[in-house]
Formats: sequence, C-alpha cells, structure tokens
Amino acid sequence: MDFKFFRNVILKALVLFLVLNAILIALPTASSAHQPSLYNSLVPGRERFPFGETPQQAYNFSLYDLEAMFASHEVSAPVRGDTTVRVFVLGDSSAWGTLLTNEETLTGQLNALNLQCGQKQMQFFNLGYPTISVSKDLMLLQRALQEQPDAILWPTTLEAFPLDKQLASPLAANNLKQIETLVNQFNLPLVLPAENNSLWQRTLWGRRRAIADWIRLQLYAIPYAATGIDQIYPHFTPAAWDLEADESFYQFNPPEMERNQLLYQALPAASDMLGQLPLLVVNEPIMISAGENSDVRYNYFYPRWAYDQYRQDLAQAAAQHNIALVDAWDWVDAHQFTNSAIHLTPAGELVFAQRLVGNVMQTLCRESGN
Repeated sequence: MDFKFFRNVILKALVLFLVLNAILIALPTASSAHQPSLYNSLVPGRERFPFGETPQQAYNFSLYDLEAMFASHEVSAPVRGDTTVRVFVLGDSSAWGTLLTNEETLTGQLNALNLQCGQKQMQFFNLGYPTISVSKDLMLLQRALQEQPDAILWPTTLEAFPLDKQLASPLAANNLKQIETLVNQFNLPLVLPAENNSLWQRTLWGRRRAIADWIRLQLYAIPYAATGIDQIYPHFTPAAWDLEADESFYQFNPPEMERNQLLYQALPAASDMLGQLPLLVVNEPIMISAGENSDVRYNYFYPRWAYDQYRQDLAQAAAQHNIALVDAWDWVDAHQFTNSAIHLTPAGELVFAQRLVGNVMQTLCRESGN
C-alpha cells in the first residue's frame, strides 16, 4: 500500500475524530433537543419508560439518559390537533406497573375508562419509573413539560420523601446536573455530591456508555413493536403479611418524625413548575396487613405511628400550598397486592382507577379549562 495514501487516511480519520469530540465537548451534557430515535417514527413509542435487567426476554433495559428515555416513549410522539387532554402520570414502580401489562397499570385502566373532558378525550401517559424518590419525580416532571401536558397526576408514598432516599434512585444519581437545577431553583434542602463533568467525560470515550445504551435501545425497537413485551412476569414472593415488631422508620423512632428530614418541599416545587397546569397528588394505596405485629406496622415499609404522622403532614403541606390531594391509602383490599406493599394486582388497579375518577374529573378536567 502507498505510504502517503495510508498516512492521509490516518490523518483524515484523526481530524474527523477530533472534530467530533470537539462538537461533543461544545454541546451541553443533557441537551434539551430530542434525540433521533426509531421510536415514534419507524415503530410506535413505548407506553412506559425503559427499565429492566433481562433485555433478551423483555426487549427492555435500564438506562440513565433522559433524552433517550423520552425519545423512546409515546409521550414524545408529535401532538396532532387539539382533541385530547394530555394527563401525565408520575410515580414509582407501582405507577410504572411492576408485574402488570400496560393495559393493567393505573394509566392503562384510566385510559380504558374513556373519560371525556368536555368535548375532548382524556389521554393518560405513564411516566412512572421504578424507584422511589420525589426528587426523581420532579426531575422527570421538569423534562416532561417539553411534551405539552395539560395536567399532572402524581401518585406517591411516604417512602419517597426521606432526604436520604432522594439520590437512592440511580436515575437521579446519574443526572445530578438536573437535580442540581431543581435544588437551586426551588431551594430544596439536598446536599449533592460533586459531579464529574470534565472535558474528558464529554468526549466520545467519556460518553461511550450513553452512546452504547442509545444503540441498544434502538436495536430493541423492532422486537418490542412486534411483541409489545417490555417486562417478564416471574413467580414472586407475596408481600410480607406477618411483620417484625419494629417501630423504626429509617432514622426515625416514635413518637414523631422530624418534618425537616422529609422533602415535602417537592409539592410546592411541582406546583410552581406547572404554573397554571392542574396538579393532583395522590397518596397511593398501601397494603394494610392483618398478620402478626400488624398492630405495630401497617406493612413491611411502614410502622403505624410514622405513616399516620406522614398522612397528617402531607395533608397539611398540600393545604398550605393549595394543592389538590387525594388520600387513597386504604382504598384497596390487602389481598390485592403482589410482591410489595405498594404493588397492586390488576383487580386492585381497577378499583384504584375507578375510585379515582371523580377526583380526576373534578381537578384535572375542570381546572384544565374544559
């Protein structure tokens, strides 16, 4: 081979590599522009965010690139006309739908009810994600505002509020820049670790994980579209019925929790973020055990004293900031939970959805101006 030709090829490749890296370094690490995606173009968008550890079986896996996640979700499909009221449903694994098909989730059940808001159809979008943290929910809400919501439905639970839990979600821990923006904008009492955002981290090599995840997500687009499968449904151990005689909740012990160690500031932050858009917060159903030590604890998650105080504090925080709240904690029979004290069966989700309709129509329809 001609040495001069070989040298020129190497030099051109090197220049191209340096130019690409220079472009990447110049761009922000979390661009607000939509990423290119096969979803919502070649194939329909996913009905819930990608999450899972068995991609060969479920055509789904966990990643931390918010833009790739939103680009793959049906919520990012082009909005045609003005014939629907778009309601975004936030939350944890119970909203996402662990062990449920898309149709069996709270979002799916609400869509099946064909709710009308004036002359418009109410369309619910599942933006739940299977980790419990209100700061993670706020981060997803902030990004979701680019997708033209008309209203927000936010199921949550006590486990999402302790300050120590806020970065326990890998999605939050891997998007510290977005969390930092929320902390600064709404004066949230969170101490964040320093984020490594060096020039090296913004090169092709530094972004190799995000790029590889984006490619993998595109590769699963066709099998997902062909099958509709996005999780597997293994046998599971039912949520604990007999409980330990332990009255502690994280670092808290009776008679009360320190309210400043719980992120109730997330409620007014969400309300401020939404402006005039209606918000309905729901204290989601929990399993109320009748087994051993059920006089001490409601379930594996919650001692009675702590959960009772949380319900009072949540109601007070919502009232203080004029935020609509539904306390649905005891709406579903204890036998309608699966592998967790917050994961419902399909029948339980149906009960939850049906009982929620009146509040949804009163708050999310009326206040939408329809």
